[in-house]
Amino acid sequence: MIIPPRQAMTKDAKKRIDAIGALDELGIGFTLATHDLEIRGAGELLGGEQSGHLQEIGYSLYTELLERAVNALKSGEEPDLEQPVSHNTEVNLYTTALLPNDYIPDVHTRLILYKRIANAADEHSLDEIQVELIDRFGLLPQPAKALIRTAEIKLKATPLGIRKIDFGSKGGYILFNEKTNVEPQAIINLIQMHPNDYRLAGQDKLNLLIEIADFSERCQLLEGILEQFKS
Repeated sequence: MIIPPRQAMTKDAKKRIDAIGALDELGIGFTLATHDLEIRGAGELLGGEQSGHLQEIGYSLYTELLERAVNALKSGEEPDLEQPVSHNTEVNLYTTALLPNDYIPDVHTRLILYKRIANAADEHSLDEIQVELIDRFGLLPQPAKALIRTAEIKLKATPLGIRKIDFGSKGGYILFNEKTNVEPQAIINLIQMHPNDYRLAGQDKLNLLIEIADFSERCQLLEGILEQFKS
């Protein structure tokens, strides 16, 4: 391979050359593509540098649609874009929530762990994954803690029939499925108790008018709201 001197390369070019040099086995195409995604930022799964369609619809839905399309094409069929997607809640809390590559250097290991976290059946399963992470790689860095915390909120929200939670430092909203399991009276009670903080926008959207810069405090507030919706 003919390449220019390293001092003449950009930082990203050096990363790509290093990635190519490290790959010498079956499946290198997928691994290299993943490296390239990470170098460009788009592949920092569930992270603060997502872009394009991945940022627009969320990681879980993006991977589900991608997997569905790949399976259909493998079977020689056209992907069915009209087929309903899963009813898992999309959660966007506007923080860096990922497994940093300096915490888990191997890209395959990170991808496997992302899938396990996304598919965790309950909070106990998430706790076990968190314990395993600490045992294998050390104490969780803040982005990894945020990833686990976001997954916990998703697990709490999905059984309630909540389609999406979007909550940043300047406020946000909770979007309900058409057939939600949250009683309307529970929403009304919340608004009546805190009329300056919550407001209905149509039949399926609750606006959160609260400005909270701290990620952990936003999580605590959401968990309190979800607990009220359960009763």
